[in-house]
Amino acid sequence: MASKVVFKDYIPNQNVLFPPNLSELIDSKHPVRVVSGIVDGLDLTSLMRNYKPGGTSSYHPKMLLKVLVYGYLCNIYSSRKLEQALKENIHFMWLSGMSQPDHNTINRFRSQRLNGQIKEIFTQIVLLLEREGIVSLKTAFVDGTKIEANANRYTFVWGKAIKKSKERIEQQLEELWNYAQSVAKEELKNTESVDFRAIDKEKVEAAINTINAVLKEKKVPSKVRQKLNYAKKNWPKNLEKYKQQEEILQNRNSFSKTDTDATFMRMKEDHMLNGQLKPAYNLQISTNKQFILHYSLHPNPTDTKTLSPHIDSFEKSYKKVPKELVADAGYGSQENYNLLKARKIKAFVKYNYFDRDCKTKQVTASQNNPELAKIRQKAFDLLKTKRGEQLRKQRCHDVEPVFAQIKHNKGFKRFMLRGQNKAEVEIGLLSIAHNLQKMALAG
Repeated sequence: MASKVVFKDYIPNQNVLFPPNLSELIDSKHPVRVVSGIVDGLDLTSLMRNYKPGGTSSYHPKMLLKVLVYGYLCNIYSSRKLEQALKENIHFMWLSGMSQPDHNTINRFRSQRLNGQIKEIFTQIVLLLEREGIVSLKTAFVDGTKIEANANRYTFVWGKAIKKSKERIEQQLEELWNYAQSVAKEELKNTESVDFRAIDKEKVEAAINTINAVLKEKKVPSKVRQKLNYAKKNWPKNLEKYKQQEEILQNRNSFSKTDTDATFMRMKEDHMLNGQLKPAYNLQISTNKQFILHYSLHPNPTDTKTLSPHIDSFEKSYKKVPKELVADAGYGSQENYNLLKARKIKAFVKYNYFDRDCKTKQVTASQNNPELAKIRQKAFDLLKTKRGEQLRKQRCHDVEPVFAQIKHNKGFKRFMLRGQNKAEVEIGLLSIAHNLQKMALAG
């Protein structure tokens, strides 16, 4: 005779005499408890100053910060999905104390309240890690990666295109001026000469008005009239637009129209494999034991020029610089070696020919730049020491896995917010979440 199948009791609509405590449903070593405990211990005085008295009550910034950090830890970056989690996920419900701020409140706190505040909060957590002996600020492994901006990939402005357009206007204006001189030389005899190499809106406007005035009573081809009319209508307006675009560009070669802080860069994560340029930011991080010590965001596509501002912001945060800095050949420029020497930082930084020089056992000379040859020799000798070999091996196991964690495990390959300041808030939240997750896993 077959035994009877027995099922556990299932009474979904049964009332509970005492409602359950959410805390009892969460494991004692769950990462959400680490997030809550660390944020509770932070000094958020500076963040609190952003709030003005009067009006309706506000959600507590500690609660909103916990929700955002834990959201980034759980790969939830959308404010709408965070709003949903606050109603459905017991971890978020426990963190918020059953409060349910909507997505607008969450996004406003992230993009406005945390703007200019997140770096200080992140620094407090790193200093806590240092006090606990988990990380050291003495040795920093530096590397960079590009993260796509939240911007249209097909609306852009190129510095070279502006330059060509201005040159075309200069050339055509000079042709019109020469034509006007050939037709009305006497009328233009007493006019000031036009500098076609330094034109601006006012100069072009004045030159076109002068040409129009002297040719008004003259018989000229219709094509010339059309060109003059087009020039009067469009050139001054275009030059003013180019001037504004050049102010946005500064030293960059491009920017996106929908996020003017973002620069077009070649991305490694290119599923089309066609080397497509995309609007992006260059994220630089310093790590130690796979914890993020510091981060900075840059519009420069190459890593070479990012090292100086990265070290400056590191010093601003911690009032000191690392004693040892380890980086790959992307940072091995003469300027960077001199910078690190001036800042009294021991530079375990490769140069372009280092791997080849290791095989030939001879440092590549530079006949045109003897100073660079000396710098390479010093870098080579330092990298070949026992400490240098140890740090070189450690670098690829320290900083590169952090990028793998961010981009592949956490799926963060594109910013949610627009503008460099807001993108820095997202990187701050992501970095805090990364460090706290490692703390939780370490127990």
